[in-house]
Amino acid sequence: MAESRPPVPPFSRETAVLKVRAAEDAWNTCDPQRVALAYTSDSRWRNRSEFLHGRPAIIGFLTRKWARELDYRLIKELWAFTENRIAVRFAYECHDESGRWFRSYGNENWEFDEHGLMRARHASINDLPISEAERKYHWDRSRPRPADHPGLSDLGL
Repeated sequence: MAESRPPVPPFSRETAVLKVRAAEDAWNTCDPQRVALAYTSDSRWRNRSEFLHGRPAIIGFLTRKWARELDYRLIKELWAFTENRIAVRFAYECHDESGRWFRSYGNENWEFDEHGLMRARHASINDLPISEAERKYHWDRSRPRPADHPGLSDLGL
C-alpha cells in the first residue's frame, strides 16, 4: 500500500491552504523524522545552494539545521497553486548559539505525487539579522501557531 499524505492533488485553493498549513505545523515541530515523512522516499530538494536526494539526506539536513537554528518559528503562506504544484512564501525567526537573532525570508516551489507526498522542493532563502526586540513570532513553541496569530501579510512581511 502506498503512503498517503492528504490532501492530495489535484489541489483547490482550500486544499492548497490546508497543505501549506500542515507543512508549517510539521516544520515548527523541528522533528526531522516527522517532517521527512511528508516527502517521497526519493524526493529532490534544492535548499539555498544545497542539493538533497531522498529522505535520509533530508533528515540529515534538517537535523543540522535545527541544531544551529534555535527557537525556530516559521510562518508559510500560499502564493499560487496548480493541480499538483504549490508555491509558498515564508519567513522564519531563530537565533544562533551566541544569541544573535535572524529572520529568514524565502520562496518555495513544491511538486507532489498522486499520494500527496512532496517529490520536489526548491527553496530560495535570504537571511536578515534582527534584534530580539524586532521579533514578531512569540507563540509557545510546544504548540502550532495559534489560528488567531497574524500571518505574513498581516505582519507586513
